[in-house]
Amino acid sequence: MTSDINPHASLDDSADADVVHEDRLWRDKGWTCRVIKNEDDDGWAVEMTQDGEAEPALVGPWTMGRDKKNPKPLDVSAFNTLVKTASEVLRRHEQQLHATLHKQVWVDTANDRISVTLDIVPDEDDPHAMLAAESADGEPLARIRVTPAFKLNARSAAQWIESEYAKPSGS
Repeated sequence: MTSDINPHASLDDSADADVVHEDRLWRDKGWTCRVIKNEDDDGWAVEMTQDGEAEPALVGPWTMGRDKKNPKPLDVSAFNTLVKTASEVLRRHEQQLHATLHKQVWVDTANDRISVTLDIVPDEDDPHAMLAAESADGEPLARIRVTPAFKLNARSAAQWIESEYAKPSGS
């Protein structure tokens, strides 16, 4: 009688079930890499899509194979480089989004140095922003809701502080 138990199988084999390593498709490390026909010319392109996302994070040209008709097959080195590049693209996008939605200025007063922040909440139904102030030692001084169009700069922050944190006009 033969046994169906594989002595070389590990407990992690179920996690490896989604791993695919083919010439034009790799799925591993939370990413799917697909070599596709480039619609703009006769060449090939590669797209990197993070698991759970509908759109690729990275699309770029892909090298032709030796026959000059088919794409070069994917390999571990190319896949790892593409994962690193696509991850960097996502990281830069997140940094840019954070910079767009979060502003901070410092205002020196007679008694303290105050940090004033504007955090925009891009909600489809209720877009708004939170204007907040805190002392140099991190003590919260004020927090109010304003329109997402509020322009935070050193002058508007100083005016808000001077008004004893009254809601700015137009907010």
